[in-house]
Amino acid sequence: QVQLVESGGGLVQAGGSLRLSCLASGSIFSGSAMEWYRQAPGKQRELVAAITSSNTNYAHSVKGRFTISRDNAENTAYLQMSSLKPEDTAVYYCAAVPYGSTWRYWGQGTQVTVSS
Repeated sequence: QVQLVESGGGLVQAGGSLRLSCLASGSIFSGSAMEWYRQAPGKQRELVAAITSSNTNYAHSVKGRFTISRDNAENTAYLQMSSLKPEDTAVYYCAAVPYGSTWRYWGQGTQVTVSS
């Protein structure tokens, strides 16, 4: 049974920072790419950042402000968010994609609200 549990969301003022964590249970973490998505009200879910064993990728809208990282020993992925803007307000989800698979495991999401 694979479970992903996000934490670290909350309310922050514009310009502030938050760090999201995604703890993975099960044995898939080290063999998976990890991704962070977000979904704002009335909008489609969008990919924010992704990390494999050797690469990271970011959406243009967050490049230079967000940093994705992973700790395989702790089965945890992180999303460090800085210089937050009101338009970053969304529910943030982490996902695990086992290498070689198209299946994606999802967490339950964590709310991030950025006030102006």
